[in-house]
Amino acid sequence: MDWKSKLQALSEGHCSKNNDPENEEELKFFADLYSKGKGDIKNNASYKHIPRFYYRLPNDDELLLQKLREESRAVFLQRKSRELLDNNELQNLWFLLDTHHTPPLIGEEQMIGYDDFKKVGEMSGDKYKHFFTSVVFAKLYQQDPLGRISILQYFNYVMRKVWLHQTRIGLSLYDVAGQGFLREADLENYILELIPTLPQLDGLEKSFYSFYVCTGVRKFFFFLDPLRTGKIKILDILACGFLDDLLELRDEELSKAVQENNWFSAPSALRVYGQYLNLDKDHNGMLSKEELSRYGTGTLTNIFLDRVFQECLTYDGEMDYKTYLDFVLAMENRKEPAALQYLFKLLDVKTCGYLNVFSLNYFFRAIQEMMKLHGQDPVLFADVKDEIFDMVKPQDPLKITLQDLINSGQGETVTNILIDLNGFWTYENREVLVVDPGMDDDV
Repeated sequence: MDWKSKLQALSEGHCSKNNDPENEEELKFFADLYSKGKGDIKNNASYKHIPRFYYRLPNDDELLLQKLREESRAVFLQRKSRELLDNNELQNLWFLLDTHHTPPLIGEEQMIGYDDFKKVGEMSGDKYKHFFTSVVFAKLYQQDPLGRISILQYFNYVMRKVWLHQTRIGLSLYDVAGQGFLREADLENYILELIPTLPQLDGLEKSFYSFYVCTGVRKFFFFLDPLRTGKIKILDILACGFLDDLLELRDEELSKAVQENNWFSAPSALRVYGQYLNLDKDHNGMLSKEELSRYGTGTLTNIFLDRVFQECLTYDGEMDYKTYLDFVLAMENRKEPAALQYLFKLLDVKTCGYLNVFSLNYFFRAIQEMMKLHGQDPVLFADVKDEIFDMVKPQDPLKITLQDLINSGQGETVTNILIDLNGFWTYENREVLVVDPGMDDDV
């Protein structure tokens, strides 16, 4: 008999005959308490008014319920969209703020006091009222001696809030499940449909769209889905700065330098994909360990590359473009916790959650071997080990955890020393390179 049946039998006063008298008495006592409690709940008037808080999601075969859910969500989001301020209403807000500012000016900047602030709120109407609260005013107050806030700063605040709500509604339209998350396919659809609205991507060939979308989506998932669940919260997307970088491509006059530093720009996406094609010598669309060894300056150690192919998703021992993007994001952002988490997993050869002397020696031996091949005198491991522990200052003097590495701010330097001959050489000659920054070009 399962536990549900037992509980039901108890509630009806039936007890097993196999119980001894003591246990039987306990069970009867429990049955009385259970029946009394159950009866009290059902007889309580408030029991009938408890709101429903759980709604079952439609199953895959319940097409009508799925369609109804989608349509109701679309109507809800449209209603929320109509509640936002449009361009004309924002212009009207600026006119009212400009007309009712509180003198004197600070330089050329207009200010507004709390009384005038509330007056503008009353004149604006109900649609604006949540922007004219004491909390908002206090949040933007910057120690003005007359107790005022900057009109420009306030207007930018309102603009930012409106943009965030617009973007949240836009992203929610792609949330098929309606649970506040986006899967990879959802975010891919969002970015794909966003491309025609971004002037900086006008020159992209349509045949490259799928690779561009993959490149853009991987950055979101690499940094916002560290547990690799396959979905990320819409709120996390809004909170990070990646969406700002993507929508920055609406600016038709974006400088070349800004584009090169923006992962989502056409030059950046073409650079990453071009590197992948150049590494793929046999043109089979995948990268072998030998092909990946030429990444960057071509000085990554074989031990590290072995670990990449052991831990990362591969197909018949070769790496596809999506896995390559994760690798590039880790290598190019080694100051970020997500990148250090990726690299730490590779360095933790014993999967024990920390790096010890054995782990450091395991990787540094490959650096020493590469130094010999290049005719350089190998550096003693003992010296390097001491320097690493001194830099990181771990809580346990014999173990370096991921959190130690992140807290130290030296994660990029430590990984350079252990996986890349050029990175180690740069670290060893850092004092010389400060005097002559061009010397590392000869390595």
